[in-house]
Amino acid sequence: MSTAAQSRDELRPTYRARVGTQELDLPLVPLGQDLTIALLITVDLGLSFTAQAGRELAAMIQPKRVDIVATAATMGLPVVIEVTRALGLDDYVVLHKTPKIHLEDALTEPVQSITTGPVQQLRFDRARLHHVAGKRVAFVDDVISTGSSAAAAVRLLRQAGGDVVAVGALVTETVAWRTTLGDDVGLVCSLGEVPVFRPGPGGSLVEDWVG
Repeated sequence: MSTAAQSRDELRPTYRARVGTQELDLPLVPLGQDLTIALLITVDLGLSFTAQAGRELAAMIQPKRVDIVATAATMGLPVVIEVTRALGLDDYVVLHKTPKIHLEDALTEPVQSITTGPVQQLRFDRARLHHVAGKRVAFVDDVISTGSSAAAAVRLLRQAGGDVVAVGALVTETVAWRTTLGDDVGLVCSLGEVPVFRPGPGGSLVEDWVG
């Protein structure tokens, strides 16, 4: 890493978050003039951190007697692999946000994420329907923020015939997701909580736990 890159990393503000029994410093990234988020990037966390988090999240999900675990690409992939492994299962399913050749006739559900902006289509490969139909399904992801992505995933998995019995995340962000998920809010389990941040006096950032 260059000296300039090191200097930028050292100056970047962070938020100390607890994820189960582990802690990490999340970079604070502005999404606009009035909103800054603590950004959790699962592919940057390392194998040992994600493996431990996966075991702890799996322990919360295990009483639901899950048959298969699902996630949304891409940041949910490290989570679903470790949760599936910890549950003693050998398969998982992935919902995709980008068009691919094998998804031309996929089941779809519109979704909008706080970090991606425009409305996208969440896609589920019809060739994988038999892995979900009639099964007890847990959906896991890195972060549940507004709840829009998780709600779309639950709708899509139900459209595929699955019985969604749990929604797991490494962390939840504020409480706005509770309204979005509505009757499904009781399915949610997470290893931690983080706020968003609003402008404060003198250029400071103030924690906002409501969203």
